[in-house]
Amino acid sequence: MRKFIAICLFLVPAALPMAAQQTAPALKLPRASQHEVVTQTVGLTDITIDYSRPVAKGRTIWGGLVPYDKVWRTGANEATQFTVSDDVTINGQPLPKGAYSLHTIPGKDSWTLIFNKTAKQWGSFNYDAAQDALRVTAKPQKGPFAEVFTIGFPDVTGDNATVVLHWADLAVPFTVGTNTTAAVMASATAAVAGAAPTDFQTPARAAGFAFDSGNNDQAMKWVDQSLKVKETMNGLYLKSRIQAKSGDRAGAIATAQSALKLATPPKDDALSAEIKQSIDEWK
Repeated sequence: MRKFIAICLFLVPAALPMAAQQTAPALKLPRASQHEVVTQTVGLTDITIDYSRPVAKGRTIWGGLVPYDKVWRTGANEATQFTVSDDVTINGQPLPKGAYSLHTIPGKDSWTLIFNKTAKQWGSFNYDAAQDALRVTAKPQKGPFAEVFTIGFPDVTGDNATVVLHWADLAVPFTVGTNTTAAVMASATAAVAGAAPTDFQTPARAAGFAFDSGNNDQAMKWVDQSLKVKETMNGLYLKSRIQAKSGDRAGAIATAQSALKLATPPKDDALSAEIKQSIDEWK
């Protein structure tokens, strides 16, 4: 019996390192090329770019680490993934909504941008040109030195975004178009046409969008439709701005003064001050 106990006491400590080894957490190491996801909303469209960021580390990038005239994963590790929530254009060419892998063929004077329907793939090793949804060309430009590969959105409007691939001394821009203004104007036209006879808010909101988009004629039609149902301070002020933008300053001043008569202090004090400042500018 004593011999059995002694054997057990000997075996338990010996088993402990193995148990500890089995429960030890897996070793995690950072990637040499860090992962980044950048998302930009353009109008009503979300553009998401998921990529890894290689580092120059003193190496020759273009024509060296990244050869000319060969398909490149446009980053490191997995191929860069490009996702759009709506149909868009790339440099004017149509690309349906969805997820794509973004490959490129760098050239000394021109780049080919490739949007491939196989969204998730490792690098460009299994790239299949038969799965290309779109190819467009882009012009590389000299830029300030970037040690780390970066994809960004330096310029954004309601309809378009400029995307720039930037590494080492080169920047490669391309334009994503969303056609948001035309789509919203079409939607607004349908909404105003279907508005109830007592609905003054829908045509007012549509008029505000049309005015901000530079469509003064349509903005005036919609704001008049709204004011016919109900005159509001905001509605009259919007009409005055449409008049001023069309060159009718006298009409704008008269309409703005009518808007001021509907003010309810102190709730409307800030808007009243803005209207008075506009009147002074129009005079």
